Amino acid sequence: MRLKAEWERQNAILLAFPHEDSDWRENLDKNRAPFFKMAQAIGYSQLVYLLVKDVEDAKSYFCSTNNIIFIKSEFNDTWIRDYGVLSCNSTLLDFKFNGWGGKFEAILDNKVSKNLYSMGFLGRGELISLDIELEGGAIDTNGAGDLLTTKDSILNPNRNSGGLSQKEAEEIFAKYFGTKRVHWIENSYLEGDDTDGHIDNLARFVNQDTICYIKCEDCQDSHYKHLQELEKELKLLKAENGKSFNMIPLPFTEPKLSSDSSRLPASYANFLITNKAIIYPTYQSAKDKEARDIFSNIFKNREIIGIPSLTLIEQGGSVHCSSMQVSF
Repeated sequence: MRLKAEWERQNAILLAFPHEDSDWRENLDKNRAPFFKMAQAIGYSQLVYLLVKDVEDAKSYFCSTNNIIFIKSEFNDTWIRDYGVLSCNSTLLDFKFNGWGGKFEAILDNKVSKNLYSMGFLGRGELISLDIELEGGAIDTNGAGDLLTTKDSILNPNRNSGGLSQKEAEEIFAKYFGTKRVHWIENSYLEGDDTDGHIDNLARFVNQDTICYIKCEDCQDSHYKHLQELEKELKLLKAENGKSFNMIPLPFTEPKLSSDSSRLPASYANFLITNKAIIYPTYQSAKDKEARDIFSNIFKNREIIGIPSLTLIEQGGSVHCSSMQVSF
């Protein structure tokens, strides 16, 4: 098996629409806004599977339902990146999700992939369910044997009930993802991040030999030293041919704060690659345009679409966390 890179051909994008029984219940209309904007932006050129609690209620938010399939489903929360299926070249993988180490309820989230498969939305290939905790946002691949991940997330005892060692985790990645090289990142902390350091907030492959990553230029920022160390780690990584990866820095926003003045995990690395577009988060920052220009230069043949994401980071995630590509 081989875990597919995000830029490979996709059949659909999974999204989960906030509902009144989720953590989004307060000011539900406001909280749904980034989700229907994402669905319509993606649906312009690609199929969207939108999980909803009430189909007619969800449809009432949309001025266009082109390419959007509304699927009645039960789920705890909207961060489907972490409980959606992972697409390999020959099968789909359904890992166990425990709410980022038991921080949040996840019983319904864990049933989503099996339910979608049983309803026929995930093709006719095999779905393999594994009794191993793993979240989609914790890994990133170039589809050619390289996997980016963080020690704080994968090896954290709160979602490593089997007590896997680093070597044992690498063996699992090799078996199910076809991984040849696992690049373990140690500097993975972002204030306000509930995931214990998911890689999709820090660094992402954009092609087989190029990584983009968040870079802090403000020496007064509390993340400055930490992200400098992250950059050093990334620049030491080697590809199969022994060469270093190409590195493209993404800007780091000025602090974005919650209503109680806590730092929110705003990151431009939390973008989604679709068949024809890049869906990236914007944060009402002057850095939004800088990020857009970088994405335009990297992905010359894809449309660059910004999604206002302050509402998303108030709940701890962003665009990539809210979505999962499926390919079968």
